[in-house]
Amino acid sequence: MLRVGIIGCGDIANFNILGYLRSQETELVAVCDTDLIKAGKKLERWGLRTVPIYEEFKKMIDREDLDIVEILTPHHLHAPMTEYCAKAGVPGISVQKPMAHTITDCDYMIRVCAEEKVKLKLFENFRFYPVYLRAKELLEQGVIGEPLNFRINTIGMGGPGMPVEMNALLWRGDYDKCGGGRWIYDDGIHKFSMALWLMDQERVDELYGWIDYFSTVMDAPSFMYWKYPSKKENDPPKFGSMQFTLAPNVYYPSNYYDCDEFIEISGTKGMMWLNQCTSGGNIIAKAPQYPPIVVYSDGEVKVYGEDLPRDWRYSFINSTEHFINAMLKGNDPIYTGEQGKNLSIFAKMPFISTQQNRIVGWDEITPETEQNGSCNVIEPVKIDGGIFRKYLKSIRMDLKKGIQEGLTHKEFKYQYEL
Repeated sequence: MLRVGIIGCGDIANFNILGYLRSQETELVAVCDTDLIKAGKKLERWGLRTVPIYEEFKKMIDREDLDIVEILTPHHLHAPMTEYCAKAGVPGISVQKPMAHTITDCDYMIRVCAEEKVKLKLFENFRFYPVYLRAKELLEQGVIGEPLNFRINTIGMGGPGMPVEMNALLWRGDYDKCGGGRWIYDDGIHKFSMALWLMDQERVDELYGWIDYFSTVMDAPSFMYWKYPSKKENDPPKFGSMQFTLAPNVYYPSNYYDCDEFIEISGTKGMMWLNQCTSGGNIIAKAPQYPPIVVYSDGEVKVYGEDLPRDWRYSFINSTEHFINAMLKGNDPIYTGEQGKNLSIFAKMPFISTQQNRIVGWDEITPETEQNGSCNVIEPVKIDGGIFRKYLKSIRMDLKKGIQEGLTHKEFKYQYEL
């Protein structure tokens, strides 16, 4: 039986716990959070009220004989916590994405875990979403030929969605803690992951990005596009693009965050569309116009994945189950530390491109260039809380008005439970 400890009991802990609750091979033996009341409420919700709570993570690591630790804290704390856990002898460390707030810290985490012979995993759940797993199978079967172009649009809706802790929003607005913006660097890691994995790539060559900080707080709306490296001399060029769209007036119920993703992949023989991820299972998912996977090839349109679970929680469950098996069998996790660092490099590039108004190369983002300051992500403007409050107020007013006018789905309510 693998003994598991969790550091950080914020919103995301409700999802990371799911795989362990379902597992017959693990046991949650301790949690840690600076807010003891919040941690207690989480354990109550999980049906684990007798599990010990620690206020200081080092005490938990020292006193509990852990096989796995989940680090679910602000990004700037990932490296020091990983170092302490590794040197204390915890054999498996799972770090919530992104891996760290700097590439320097990513490198250090990889080195420490290698020296201590610790299995380091970056927890990125989109990689295990059932619909995306099926899409990857189809791509490997060649249903659209060789993939040439990847495009993803993340849309921030007006909700309603799950309650989110205000503190979680505040620290993500601090670039020294987050490492970048809350959309591109925090949420975007999921999307950069898909841009590499679904296209069978490990990196990109270069990227150009544009970010509008109209709210002075959010790094959106934004747009970026990039070129993938050629694997063979005569390979056709491969490109990708990503955008973050703000649609705060759109009524869009979600049992999770107030956003959703739409992907299009073009190939030599056809095209593929992937509808939804974060909010899968809502009104859109139940409409016949938005099946999970649509493929056009050989003059035909085919639909796939309608029998798959589309609730976002299964991506967390599948990811945790994979790590448990990796620990039991000695396999590499998905993602390894090196792969996690690559996602952080990818996610840094749009900020450097916008700051310097130029195309940025992958190899420019290194610990060395962080030290000399040439590729550091900086907050572009002084945060104006008044502007952001007006933005949030307009969302609430529009949502309330729409519901009063009948724009409501009577079957919907926030109903995520364990």
